[in-house]
Amino acid sequence: MNLMIRTAIAEDCPRILELINELAVYERAPEEVTVDINHFVEAGFGNDPVWKAFVAEIDDVIVGFALFYTRYSTWKGCRLYLEDFIVTEDMRGKGIGKTLFEKVIEEAKSDKYTGMVWQVLDWNEPAINFYNKYTAHLENGWLNASLSSAQVKAF
Repeated sequence: MNLMIRTAIAEDCPRILELINELAVYERAPEEVTVDINHFVEAGFGNDPVWKAFVAEIDDVIVGFALFYTRYSTWKGCRLYLEDFIVTEDMRGKGIGKTLFEKVIEEAKSDKYTGMVWQVLDWNEPAINFYNKYTAHLENGWLNASLSSAQVKAF
């Protein structure tokens, strides 16, 4: 297995979006993915990019990715926020996720972030077990809140 972890490029976006959809199916919310490819590419590689990603590639096929950006905490300062992290189902259990996740940790360290944060669904035991190997702190008591595009427009 020739695993390579590298920084994503714009040409990777169609495959990354496929994996985002795979993640949404796994998370039981496939209808929630509404971003189109043009917006996705522009947001990552346009004049004012807001996200970066690493891809895990085996024999020129992207089998996983980790997408992240800077989140500012008034309590902690600049933190790396891991938005999405997935290894395609048939490639799990081969150490790819570990290598990819540790690359993100290295990014947080080298860019001097004050920490790294992400979310995990409370029923996703494989992910929770994975993060526990890193002694990650899993918080209780916080609820996610959001307004949809339609709600913002209607305001």
